[in-house]
Amino acid sequence: MPDEAATGAAPDPVDFWTAFKRAHEVVRARVIADTAEAAGLSEPDLSILVTLGKAGGALRQSELAASLGWDRTRVSHQLTRMSTRGLVARERAGGVIVTLTDAGRAAIAAAQPGLDAAVRRHFTDKLSAPEIETLTSVFSRF
Repeated sequence: MPDEAATGAAPDPVDFWTAFKRAHEVVRARVIADTAEAAGLSEPDLSILVTLGKAGGALRQSELAASLGWDRTRVSHQLTRMSTRGLVARERAGGVIVTLTDAGRAAIAAAQPGLDAAVRRHFTDKLSAPEIETLTSVFSRF
């Protein structure tokens, strides 16, 4: 079978999609297994805590949903579970503001080193710096 790069033929879109989905699922599962479970957090907990932490500790609930690519109902249910455990607080102020609590900050601080190591081990260490830059640019479009 000829090399696609040598023939100039574009890769099949379905083959590309399949490879992307498989890579996503494998990396996601491995990073979560190494990080979230070890920290006593679910994958949704970790996603919300990381997002809030990167935003300085607070976001409007609608902004949080948009940044995660989740629908508002999913975010609302997850925040209810997390607020029951004391990880986040919600306050009505011209919309709902979601804030990290001290417990939420402690949870993400404890999970962050493992998350960083897992992302490197299962994803970025397998890529060159130019590949990381390209993928970051591509994924930021969505």
